[in-house]
Amino acid sequence: MLSPFYQQHADHISISREQGCRFAKCVADDYNPLHDKDAKKFCVPGDLLFSLVLSRYGISEKMEFTFAGMVDENTKLTFPEGADEFDITSGEKVMLKVKREGNTSQCQTLTDSLIKNYVEFSGTTFPHVIIPLMGKQDVMINPARPMVIYESMLINLDTLDIHAPTLEFAEPSFEYTGKRGKITLRFNLLEDGKKVGSGEKHMLVSGIREYCQATVDDLISFYNQRKETLKPVA
Repeated sequence: MLSPFYQQHADHISISREQGCRFAKCVADDYNPLHDKDAKKFCVPGDLLFSLVLSRYGISEKMEFTFAGMVDENTKLTFPEGADEFDITSGEKVMLKVKREGNTSQCQTLTDSLIKNYVEFSGTTFPHVIIPLMGKQDVMINPARPMVIYESMLINLDTLDIHAPTLEFAEPSFEYTGKRGKITLRFNLLEDGKKVGSGEKHMLVSGIREYCQATVDDLISFYNQRKETLKPVA
């Protein structure tokens, strides 16, 4: 499932601009300009790193991921032997911190399903969830520099005796002071209509400004036009 989106070397993994860009647009439906292959400051999608960890180490009952560094096409990612707590590194620099608790499943069907459903949820939250959420408090991101940074995420599963859980939105929250704030996006995991787990995605936002409906309308229109123009041909 993930083999087209990374390169395996003898002692590390690398991700090209083309691979990161295609994962963002083809798998995550994420059109953040940072993930464009010709972006001045290209950044590999955090959800691709999350997916690589699940693919390599399996699904644990409790999992927490903290994004500590920006990964680009020159980053050489080292994945250590599996443990309850470990770091994905590039040289001496920590790029992703991982904590796991409870039992672990290596079921490929469950892994593929969780990756697909979470990544689709994660990639489509901007602008259609984040902007209205901030708008409830009469603020918005800076449209010239929409700085929304993926900070961390966690998943708690009540059972591993599942195969293809679906994901539904739960109540999000947003709090801010001055020009900086934190967004928490929540979700539930369901199998056969029964809740089997939950999770959260935490994002940091800066450059917060007073809400302006006309500017928001322009921003969403620009995003939708950009998505239509850049959408890859299947």
